[in-house]
Parts: sequence; C-alpha cells; structure tokens
Amino acid sequence: MFIFCAFDGMAQVYEHDHEHVAPIHLNPALTGKISHPSSARTTATALSLPFFEDFTNYGPVPDSSKWVDFEVYINNTIGADPISRGIATFDDLDGRGIPYDSFNNSDFRPADSLTSKPIDLSALTPADSVYLSFFYQPQGNGFYPLNNDSLMLFLKDRYGNFTKVWAIPGTALQPFQQVMIPITDTLFFHNNFQFRFMNMAALYWADAVWNIDYIRLDKNRSAGDTTIGDVAMTMNPTFLLNDYTSMPYSQFMANTAGEIASTVSDSIANDTALFQSVNYAFSVKDLGSGAILAGAPPASVSLAGYQKVGVSEPLAISSYPSYPANTSVVFQTQFYFESTASTGGTVNDTIVKNQVFDNYLAYDDGTAEKSYYLNLFSTLPGKIAIEYHLNQPDTLRGVSIYFGRQIPFAFNKFFYVYVYSALAGVNGFRNDVVLDSIEDAIPGYVDSVNFFWTYTFPHPLILPAGTFYVGTLQPAESGSDSLYIGLDVNRVGSNHAYYNVFGNWQPSLISGALMIRPVLGHAVAGTSVADVSIAENNWTLSPNPATDNLQFTFDGDDKLTYHITDVAGRVVLTGIIASGNSVDIAQLKPGMYFVTLGNAGTRTSTKKLIKL
Repeated sequence: MFIFCAFDGMAQVYEHDHEHVAPIHLNPALTGKISHPSSARTTATALSLPFFEDFTNYGPVPDSSKWVDFEVYINNTIGADPISRGIATFDDLDGRGIPYDSFNNSDFRPADSLTSKPIDLSALTPADSVYLSFFYQPQGNGFYPLNNDSLMLFLKDRYGNFTKVWAIPGTALQPFQQVMIPITDTLFFHNNFQFRFMNMAALYWADAVWNIDYIRLDKNRSAGDTTIGDVAMTMNPTFLLNDYTSMPYSQFMANTAGEIASTVSDSIANDTALFQSVNYAFSVKDLGSGAILAGAPPASVSLAGYQKVGVSEPLAISSYPSYPANTSVVFQTQFYFESTASTGGTVNDTIVKNQVFDNYLAYDDGTAEKSYYLNLFSTLPGKIAIEYHLNQPDTLRGVSIYFGRQIPFAFNKFFYVYVYSALAGVNGFRNDVVLDSIEDAIPGYVDSVNFFWTYTFPHPLILPAGTFYVGTLQPAESGSDSLYIGLDVNRVGSNHAYYNVFGNWQPSLISGALMIRPVLGHAVAGTSVADVSIAENNWTLSPNPATDNLQFTFDGDDKLTYHITDVAGRVVLTGIIASGNSVDIAQLKPGMYFVTLGNAGTRTSTKKLIKL
C-alpha cells in the first residue's frame, strides 16, 4: 500500500517502506532549446480566426507560428489518457528545463506561460459570439498541483492589459475537462488581441503539473459548441519488443522469437458526437534499408460518439535484415488513417514510433516523469539492482544512468556501480555474486547522448548468456542518502527492480522503470573517469576578483561541469567547459559566490569567487 506524506511541507512524496518517488526537477528535453526573446510578445504578426491548436507537432517547444513564448513542454508522455497525440505541459520548470527558483520552496509565483500570437478581432463585436475553449488536466503522469497552485487564463484588452478571466486551484488527477469561455467585453475586440495561459506554482518543486490540449478560438459559437469534430490517434504505439524497450540488434537476432512482441497496439479516439467508421493501416519499416518488414491491410474500426477504442495488430515479421555487429538499427512503427497516406490529412491522423536497437539494454522509453530514491538509515547502506538477460555472451562496457536533478545538485552523493550474476534470496540463490564494480562515482546531469551519464569499466566484463543484475550501492555514513534516479512511469509490466536496505533484497513495489542501462558490445567513451579527484591546487579561477569573464584552468583534456552558487546555496550559473576557456559572469550581481568543478567521476574542493 502506498502512503502519501509531505516533504518539507510541500513536495509530494510517495513511499513504500524505504522506496520513494519524487519530482524530477529537470527536463533535459528542453536543455539547449533557446527561448525566443520577450520582445516577440509584441512584434508577432497578427493571426485571424479561427485559431486552433492540438499540439500535434513533435515538440518539445510550442509552434512559433502560433505562440510567442516557449516555456511549456510539448510531449506525449505526461498526459494521462490524452484526447489525441500531443499536449502542452505546465510545471515549475522554465524553458531550459530547470526550476525557476532552485532555493525558495515556499513562494507561490507565476511559472510557465503560453501566450498566443496577436489575433485580429477588430472586425468583430460581442454579437459575433466568440468563444475560447480548451481542455485541461491536473497531474497527468507527474505530480498533482496543490491547492495553492493554480492554472489561469488571461485575455489582453485594447490597452495592452492582461485580465484574468478564468482560474482553477490545484487538485489530484482528473480526466481532461473542457472549458468554454465567452468573450463578451468590447475591450477585447481589437487588432492585437492575445490570450495567455499561466500556472501558479511553488517554484522549487516540479510537482505542479497541468496539461492542456485542443485550444479553439472562433466566432459563431455557443456554450454548447463542445464537439471537437476530430477523430485522432492518441497514445504512442507499443514497442516491438516483449519486455525490453531497446537492446543490441545482435542480442535480438539471437532470439527473435522470444524477444519480438506478438502484437502492436495503439488507440483511436472519436471526439465527435456522431458514430464514426475509420479505416486505419499499420506498418513496420526498417529505416536502414527502407524495407517494409510487417504490415496489415486497412482495417475498419467503429466508434460511437466520444468513444476511445484500442486497436491491436499481429506482428508477423518473416525475415529480418542483416547488419554488421555493433550497428544501430531502427525499425519504425506507423499507425495511420487510410486517407492520410494519399491526402496528407490531419497531423494527428498518423502516429509513429521508433524501435531502436543499440548498444544498451533498457526497460524505459528515455523520458523520466518522476524520480526514484531510497530513504536510508545513516548507519546502513542502500542497494538497487535491475535484472537483465542476455541471449548470447556479450561484453559489458559500462552502465548509463539517468539521474533526477536534486536541489542542490547531488555532487557529494558518491556511490558505487555494481554488477551481479546473482542476488541473495532471488531465484534460489543464497548469496550475492559480484562480478565487477565502479567505485567512488558521482552523479552527472549533462550529456549529449540521451541525457544519460555513462560509467565505464576499466576492463571489459565478459558476460555469458543468461541473467545478470546492474545497480548502485550508496555507502553508509556517507551522506549519499536519497540519490535520485529517473523513473519512467509509462513502463507497463514488471519493473525488474530490487532494493536492499536491511541486508535482504526485496522486489520493488514502485510502478515504472528505473532508468539504468547496461552498455554492451564495442568500446564506449564514458562520461565519467573513475577514481579521479582534482585537488584544490590543480585547478584555478582567474581573475579573482572578476568582473566580466572567469577563466578555468585544470589538468587534462576532458570537459568538466562547473557550478556557481550564491551564498544562499542557489545555483546561478552552470555549464560544461574545457581548460583554458572562459565563462561570461557579467550578469551576476556583485558579491561572493562559490565554484565547484568536476564530473561524474571527479570531485573538487569548493573555491570562493568575488564578483565585482
């Protein structure tokens, strides 16, 4: 049974014994996405009615032809039972995917905004019956917004003022609900009209999640005009594999019958009041060769008004393409309405998903909606282990881990990476059998490869076919309690996870996949260097005091991550830098700061910086 408890009075934390789930505090899908300047709010070209948005672009930022700010996250993973493919998610993470405020967790302030481009309503009056409608959902697959959180809608009048016309307080998960807003005040009928959604949140936590879909603004409507008039694909198609979400192609080919799923499924929603009959088709294509591997003739599905139905197609692949060892292979699944192939149709009439075969084993889909961690006694270590299987012998090169961001960053939470062939009390074994380990590792949060941080073994580990386990150990008396690991809550089926906090391995009772991936096959370059520490005298900052630019100098050719925090502990500047390069600090206010430098396998002392 899961227990709800409050953490620091605000963040939602779900626990079962020592297993906990918490917010992610980071959305790396937005990392490196540059938000448009705020001047775009007033310089955008005016649109005309009708205005419609169902967020069917593949994101992660809003469509610049309709919106002038880019703080929300466009996705198809955080919504629970979405109306169609694509939603806009509001939380407390900014356009860079990090918290607006990484220190103050008691101040409720505006967070994400979604503002339309100007729309010309100057030729209309209240008599034209203009309505703005949209669907909203609290929580979705994230954490629900608290009572003090809220979702709001503002309209811009002819004097440039935004007036709040609708708001709802935070609440627990609900289905998507539609809201109808009549525009009746003459102040809103002008050539520079805009509307803006905004959420109010405690800016420290990523638990104030709202989802929005199907926004429609048009004239000649009524309060009863709630029918969307659309038939659409909704969820992402299921993976082509039975259990893994990704695996090396050579491992797959060693047991295709055991690894391939028997069917591929999706769902179709009829968002009209009328009975609909839809012809849809399905195909699987090898993107490397272009060959069609599987498919089915168009099938018909009947839907009553506002009905959603699941569709499932047998997956029969008679022949698989041949590729050299260590080749990344991609099969693309596509569900589409029959008319889409010839006419182009509506974007949400088609949905695709790539099945990736690469050099790792995974149960997750690459996106984290929450974080998983163990809450430990200070005198006892904590262990996590994920069960994997090999169909033929292979070489284990390293382990990739997706870390949930912690505030402040968990650079002092060192841990070990362990590989086991057996766990005591699991599958009949009496003792743990450790095959190898990586000691003194530090979490990392920035990486160009799927946002995972990779730890490599000094010597490759040859594994036989069969079961093995990969996980982490957090030492006792180390201050490494509560190390966040990404959790993909869209995982269906067993999570294959075990934890150990009292000397006994227990099956995890948390739903979802922990984002820990064994890396196999050819040699890989890790994003960590094990057992390396940078002594205080081996790196320097100059000049110090500094005014505009700060140069980092350290040993080695690796790029390292720097963090600059203020005296309150807030991270004010972070990034990756090579020795000899400089960082622009002109925007920092004069005062004293603290600087750390390192990566997942390195630790440094903290240096004091004086900004003039």
